[in-house]
Amino acid sequence: MSEFDAAKSGQFKIGGDLPVHRLGFGAMRITGSGIWGEPEDHDEAVRTLKRLPELGINFIDTADSYGPDVSERLIKEALHPYGHGLVIATKGGLTRTGPNVWVPLGRTEYLIQQAHKSLRNLGVDRIDLWQLHRIDTKVPAAEQFDAVKSLLNDGIIRHAGLSEVSVADIEAASKHFKVATVQNRYNLVDRTSEDVLDYCEKHGIGFIPWFPLAAGDLAKEGSLLDTIAKKHNAAPSQIALAWVLKRSPVMLPIPGTGKVKHLEENTSAVNIVLSDEEFAALDAEGKKAFKAA
Repeated sequence: MSEFDAAKSGQFKIGGDLPVHRLGFGAMRITGSGIWGEPEDHDEAVRTLKRLPELGINFIDTADSYGPDVSERLIKEALHPYGHGLVIATKGGLTRTGPNVWVPLGRTEYLIQQAHKSLRNLGVDRIDLWQLHRIDTKVPAAEQFDAVKSLLNDGIIRHAGLSEVSVADIEAASKHFKVATVQNRYNLVDRTSEDVLDYCEKHGIGFIPWFPLAAGDLAKEGSLLDTIAKKHNAAPSQIALAWVLKRSPVMLPIPGTGKVKHLEENTSAVNIVLSDEEFAALDAEGKKAFKAA
């Protein structure tokens, strides 16, 4: 195995039948500033995407709202026709009116329309995993869940997931369709979704943490994280990623970048084996930082 091999992160089967290497790639950052428009360096974004299969990364997470449409189209440009085993997940349910502006829209016809558009953007006959990007509070949740169910029934999508949800949301959605994944913000110093992660692990639901490399003040010079990073000859962000991977077997982190160098740095984190003592010490420090925030 090479230094860069995401297979070392282990395997998880989305929905029980769709195997992916646990270290994936988040395709949000291959767009312009504010996740709006084309990337500053189109060629480097394409090079980054083309590098994914070479690094053993076979799980890509994107969304129709990244750009909007830019991320999905770049994935198609760089990687279509897709190699065997490559799983592309996308999301729908957020509209864009400008850089860094995200507005939930959960009307049935909109969600279904966007899923069909993602099919075209990505150049696929069926979406491997489609996730409701946000539950729109202005539309009855049951209507949004029924829209997802219809996408499954019509064969537009193979598996379905949710994003930024509570345990109660997962249970409510599960009455309408099988929830295969949950995508919530989670990292060493943000434990808001600890109960959601525990629920996902118990029920075999893939947990996709976004912003997985964050470590806040724990990354400061001389900190425990910094000390452990130096011991492993690694960057603090790599240790934070190794910690996330060790936290749960259902964890599917998707660090994102538009640069090959950063992608390789993230991927090499799979070579880091934290001891149980290091994991526990970081866990305690992270919880302490979260409570103090």
